Amino acid sequence: MTAAIRAAGIARPWTHQALTAEHALRGESVVVATGTASGKSLAYLAPVLSTLLDGSEAPNGRGTTALYLAPTKALAADQRRSVRALAAPLGKAVRPAVYDGDTPVEEREWVRQYANYVLTNPDMLHRSVLPSHPRWASFLRALRYVVIDECHTYRGVFGSHVAQVLRRLRRLCARYGSEPVFLLASATASEPATAASRLTGVPVAEITDDGSPRGETVFALWEPPLTELHGERGAPVRRTATAETAGLLTDLAVQGVRTVAFVRSRRGAELVALIAQERLAAVDRSLPSRIAAYRGGYLPEERRAIERALHTGELLGLSATTALELGVDVAGLDAVLLAGYPGTRASLWQQAGRAGRTGRGALAVLVARDDPLDTYLVHHPEALFRQPVESTVLDPDNPYVLAPHLCAAAEELPLTEADLALFGPETPGLLSQLELRKLLRRRGASWHWTRRERAAELTGIRGEGGRPVQVVEEGTGRLLGTVDASAAHTTVHQGAVHLHQGRSYLVRRLDLEDSVALVEEADPPYSTTARDTTTISVLETVEEVPWGEARLCFGSVEVTNQVVSFLRRRIITGEVLGESRLDLPPRTLRTRAVWWTVTDDQLDDAHVAPEALGGALHAAEHASIGMLPLFASCDRWDIGGVSVPLHPDTLLPTVFVYDGHPGGAGFAERAFRTAARWLTATREAIAACECETGCPSCIQSPKCGNGNEPLDKRAAVRLLGRLLSGAPEETEETGPAGD
Repeated sequence: MTAAIRAAGIARPWTHQALTAEHALRGESVVVATGTASGKSLAYLAPVLSTLLDGSEAPNGRGTTALYLAPTKALAADQRRSVRALAAPLGKAVRPAVYDGDTPVEEREWVRQYANYVLTNPDMLHRSVLPSHPRWASFLRALRYVVIDECHTYRGVFGSHVAQVLRRLRRLCARYGSEPVFLLASATASEPATAASRLTGVPVAEITDDGSPRGETVFALWEPPLTELHGERGAPVRRTATAETAGLLTDLAVQGVRTVAFVRSRRGAELVALIAQERLAAVDRSLPSRIAAYRGGYLPEERRAIERALHTGELLGLSATTALELGVDVAGLDAVLLAGYPGTRASLWQQAGRAGRTGRGALAVLVARDDPLDTYLVHHPEALFRQPVESTVLDPDNPYVLAPHLCAAAEELPLTEADLALFGPETPGLLSQLELRKLLRRRGASWHWTRRERAAELTGIRGEGGRPVQVVEEGTGRLLGTVDASAAHTTVHQGAVHLHQGRSYLVRRLDLEDSVALVEEADPPYSTTARDTTTISVLETVEEVPWGEARLCFGSVEVTNQVVSFLRRRIITGEVLGESRLDLPPRTLRTRAVWWTVTDDQLDDAHVAPEALGGALHAAEHASIGMLPLFASCDRWDIGGVSVPLHPDTLLPTVFVYDGHPGGAGFAERAFRTAARWLTATREAIAACECETGCPSCIQSPKCGNGNEPLDKRAAVRLLGRLLSGAPEETEETGPAGD
């Protein structure tokens, strides 16, 4: 193995690589949390491949095995290329194989029987490997290592599901007589060992000192200029981050600079590529073909073709979602553009680190969106460059997460009382509920799955609900791709603009019963944004803290949401061209929320008159949602909010911020624990904005169902100031934060 590493041009490992290998070879689970391009792959591959090499001499012919888990298919495919290159001198001793939804049926049996390094994703482990464990018996019996790459991405509901999938894996391994060691790789994160232990359920050591040399990276913060246009309620409008990023991508491509632009949404990724291609066509007809978009929802053959073109250098520029952030290890990139803050500092550095991966200098540019958090960051760069990276938030005990995994585990092997500790303290109560729902049946001292359908189909581990909606071209019947069921109401409703591979389509009909959206190709000069209405009720107050006369609370709520209309916005400027009504059914969500109330006396002290109260609460709600990703590892679209001048459950003016996933995702609880710092930053962001009455940079929200009415910027600043004056000095980190 040492000779193979030297053949790859590596004379000596970096210190963090050597330490990680030492832990692994001693049989100790470990997480290596160092910077992008610091050689984390070699840190775990050296002990894994060495053990596979030794195991290849086993009399049974199967020898030792290892499992590699990646959050995306692209990353697993890229890892296989790296493993094959590193293990080439070892002959056939190391047999890597990708096992995912794109693996042909005829290859899957070979993988099960002969591969000793299987690369897959948590979805495939959940839906295919674990339910079919008898067919994987020889692999599981010999399983020595489980590699979990990019483990910082396993947060919120997705991370909570993966935590339970890993507990099911450990249970089956014990059944076959193995106890694998977990090797985790993460971007720089706060308390990586704590997060890794919570994810795997086993003690994990941490390696955080980065011993690799770093090339210089120039990091620019770019705020798009104001336009002469005015948006809702006369607010000033900046050029969109999408248009600015497309312009920068165009300029860099003309100069031959290899660039990846990371964009927050699938539609945004398509728009950036489309605008850049149009502008490049006017400069050089050969350049548009060297720009492409890359996002989830593409067909497998489309993804693979783009990945190959990126590796070979055929592509000069790529506009991508986070599917690429965690996907392809590309050498030779010169620049990275980030169209909007990606939600966490860990993701920011992960994306920025994709440039200069050969040790050369690089350029990274964060293009701010017209958004409270982005605006705050470009004016407070210390929040990016001096504050520690946030902790990973996940909650494996969420009953909405745990219940379907108990059913899946019972189908794999009947559950016994010995399994209760493995799955967590909520397990006994949930087993009783599952018995009442006739999903499980107790026979003696064990619980059995009662249904004919597969228990693994009860849930999608990425938080999606229901089967994906297929996007079909109406005239030809051609399948363009898929959209998660949870996003269908807002992205493929009737009249929505859907982008795919640089082409625009109009949605003619959304059939929720058959999960199909019918589209036809079109070229509208606008994009679309859905609008909704939301009501909320308190189910249970779990914790409550007095802030003077105000109350800060955390607990369970029920949210009822209905998409009621959509806006048409001009692509370049974001100018609103019109609004159309929609008739879609309401959806109900039981989740966790943080909320705060204020009294009449506090309103008087803050000089907030009754006619300004609704606008003050609404503005504070919008801005606090925008700022929460700075304190919890979430995205603005992972959370929602409601503000009410007189809420029927609290009988007081109340602002709610809730997790947008059933049972909660840990974000609202994190907000509760860091409320003083979170709301202080919210007040500062509103007060520091240069606008007169409120704009998208401070209090206007792109997803407001009320058309950003009413909003009162000055009253919100006074109200938050009065609220914070009663906050205890120590409210952060009191009690478990789920991280």
